Amino acid sequence: MSLVTHLPALQVATPLVAALFVAIAGRRSFAYAVLVLVSLASFASAITLTIEVLNQGPISYAMGGWAPPWGIEYRIDLLTCLALLLVSGIAAICAPYAPASISAEIPQKRIPAFVAMYLLALAGLSGMVATGDAFNIYVFIEITSLSTYALVAMGSDRRALSAAFQYLIIGTIGATFILIGIGLIYMMTGTLNIADLAERLPAAEGSRVVVAGFAFLVIGLAIKIALFPLHVWLPNAYAFAPSLVSAFQAATATKVGIYVLLRFVVSVFGASYAFEAMPLGWTLIPFAVLAMFTGSLVAIFQVDVKRLLAYSSVAQIGYIMLGLALGNQNGISAALIHLINHGVMKAALFLALGLIAVRLGGTRLEHLQGLGRTMPVTAAAIVIGGLSLVGVPLTSGFISKWYLVSATLDAGMWPLAVLVMASSLLAVIYVWRLVETMYFRAPVEGAAEACAGLSNPWLAWPAWFAAALCIYLGIDTRATAGLAELATRALIGGA
Repeated sequence: MSLVTHLPALQVATPLVAALFVAIAGRRSFAYAVLVLVSLASFASAITLTIEVLNQGPISYAMGGWAPPWGIEYRIDLLTCLALLLVSGIAAICAPYAPASISAEIPQKRIPAFVAMYLLALAGLSGMVATGDAFNIYVFIEITSLSTYALVAMGSDRRALSAAFQYLIIGTIGATFILIGIGLIYMMTGTLNIADLAERLPAAEGSRVVVAGFAFLVIGLAIKIALFPLHVWLPNAYAFAPSLVSAFQAATATKVGIYVLLRFVVSVFGASYAFEAMPLGWTLIPFAVLAMFTGSLVAIFQVDVKRLLAYSSVAQIGYIMLGLALGNQNGISAALIHLINHGVMKAALFLALGLIAVRLGGTRLEHLQGLGRTMPVTAAAIVIGGLSLVGVPLTSGFISKWYLVSATLDAGMWPLAVLVMASSLLAVIYVWRLVETMYFRAPVEGAAEACAGLSNPWLAWPAWFAAALCIYLGIDTRATAGLAELATRALIGGA
């Protein structure tokens, strides 16, 4: 067998095994080298898998040679490829940034442990996406969560510990709900394989046990996704985590949670059951709209830019969930497009803020004063990311909003289209606060000397590249809209 045949397993096993070696070796230089190599290899593997799926169709990989549903199956289809490209792509963008950022924010003796936890988080996210087994999804959720709790706790601000503890408590509640939901549907079907569940569940759909399992899964994943009002763990976790963790987590963690929700709702229960027999769409739409407005309104009044972007993420999750709640092909396509685009724009913004934190000592608004003069390219990257959040033409955010508005109009829900555009105007306010601070205020004393005296291109280039990607994805939509539409057609057709 060729190496390509084993890529579904290697996508998860490589960062998992690498984390073990980094923890055992305990050497900083080795940890950095492994982090960069594994991140780049994961992205290369995801690209290869995508090409294989486009050429040959979905890939089924039986772990240990045990044929599904008796053994654990890794199943790679277009939806899986889309999520893997996001997770591994963001990891690859963050890879050059990681060594300089970690060295500046993490005590030297903790660096190997930090890198091991980061690689475990990468393995967990990849596993959640690649596995075709419901219980395996729960296992990888726990691997991701436990490693992320530790990463958040390593933030330099002492409030990082309380943020990590809050995240742990709420995350554990969400994981418990997910486990109960999986247990209930297993009790009614006797299988955990996702494809097998999809075949067996229709015979038991009238059971109250299945209804309860569906509810537990949706609520548990809503906590992991940080859907309003279950988002309370997110602002502090983003704000007080180390810069690398904020960027990687904001761009990937909630997006993978949405992927898992979509996989259960459409692939396991079926769109007709979720949106017709069960009122999932009408249940999610009010919370999605509340998230869009509440997240943006709270963001307007933040003085710490990381918290501002965290509340912005609550709003953007609302947009994604609104598309999913429509329950049709156009809505799900719009959700997937914004899932990818929002991941890229948040990576650009948090990576740029990490650079500012290293050079100027913080990410409050006063640290951004006069940034247009002291760090013009980084300021431009923040502007581009902000314009993408608003949805200005020629940015990736515009493509997302265009597809979402079109989906609501196609569904005959024009008031939702109005609400999407109105909530986008709120984003203009908090983005303008950033622009006004960076370009219309004088730099704080000593800022020019700090920016000139501490230059590290490896901290700057990833943020600039992610910002440039926001523009590219707003012009050439084949990598987002094209793949999302193909994945949605395959998902709906398969369901």
